[in-house]
Amino acid sequence: MTNIVGYTKGGCEWHPQFIEELDAESCIGCGRCYKVCSRDVFDLVENEDSDDDEDDLYGDEFMMVMTIKDSSDCIGCEACAKVCAKNCHSFKPAPMPVG
Repeated sequence: MTNIVGYTKGGCEWHPQFIEELDAESCIGCGRCYKVCSRDVFDLVENEDSDDDEDDLYGDEFMMVMTIKDSSDCIGCEACAKVCAKNCHSFKPAPMPVG
């Protein structure tokens, strides 16, 4: 099975990379990927693994972290990775649909 191939306006091949995973350990909850995404792929939620000492350090009751809400809505533009200061996103190409 081959991967999906698109084309730029100039006719060059483009191989979209779709969101596969988001590293919650590296995420600082800045929301940049949420803001740049034109789809409904991400959601900012409370980090259940946050340490109480960290909470005191930042003066917050809880820490926020980005999660993948709906990976099937990803269009493969990788804009989220381009704005992420912590390189939290990982991608993979989608296979061509059969049929």
